Amino acid sequence: MPSEPAEVLDPRVARTRRDVVGATSTLLLEEGWDAVTHAEVARRAGYSKATVYAHWPTRLDLIRASIEQICDVADHPAATGDLRADLRAALADFADDLTRGHLDRLLGGVVERAHGNEVVRGLRTRLYDTGTSGMRAVLTAHVARRDVEPTLALLTGAVLVLVTFEGRPATTAVLDDLVDRALAATTPRGAG
Repeated sequence: MPSEPAEVLDPRVARTRRDVVGATSTLLLEEGWDAVTHAEVARRAGYSKATVYAHWPTRLDLIRASIEQICDVADHPAATGDLRADLRAALADFADDLTRGHLDRLLGGVVERAHGNEVVRGLRTRLYDTGTSGMRAVLTAHVARRDVEPTLALLTGAVLVLVTFEGRPATTAVLDDLVDRALAATTPRGAG
């Protein structure tokens, strides 16, 4: 049986979506959740507010589309097979996202608004899963399953506190120390 052809998107609609979601993403990353309004997104994207409202009736619709796009294009360092080096590179990538102000603005907005809003809770989970996927993949390949999530929480929590709350840089020495401490508490995959 032949498969159904994929829905063909009108090029004008695709361009509008690309421009509006791109403008929303830039605004969200540069200025945060509160800066995202239909009027400002329309101005930056070069469309009327009516066009923006027609496709994204609420601010949350704009923000959800933006966060989904940000997560879809996120990349992480390629794994080499060296547990310590790969984990260190993935943790440095996470720290860099926080340091540049991208991830902490996004996380701050969703953390603040997640209580009582299922959509925002889903966005919070998506951001966390995307931001930590490199580390999770490295850990899953090398350590016992029971150690993956606790080790991930220790590493990301330590960097989050250091960079976001204390405002200190995640130096090479700090990241190396965190990785060494975390790995000392893990069991290699397949052992014991």
